[in-house]
Amino acid sequence: MLNNLPFIVVVILMALGLYALLFKRNLIKIVMGIHVLGSGVDLFLIELGYRTGGIAPIFTMAPRLEMVLPTPQALTLTSIVINLAVVALMLSFIILIYQHYGSIDSKKRRLKG
Repeated sequence: MLNNLPFIVVVILMALGLYALLFKRNLIKIVMGIHVLGSGVDLFLIELGYRTGGIAPIFTMAPRLEMVLPTPQALTLTSIVINLAVVALMLSFIILIYQHYGSIDSKKRRLKG
């Protein structure tokens, strides 16, 4: 059971992120849901590269050959930076939406033609 705990946490984080993304009306809560969803993906990538008893791949004089995979760690660092940039951009768009419409409720804005 404890071996599957990180995957259970990943499922919970992704479910919470999708819930906020699909069912919330406040734009800031939607952005928070996207960030939680990205954190679930990051945890999933880290868990894929983990090995019990593994050592860091930068230590070349390793007594045993079990090393932690470096590729998921690099992908996770990239994902963290991209997630941060996306959240910052979305929050700046929310500021512009609030200045233009006076509300951050996603249901109150309608296209005017």
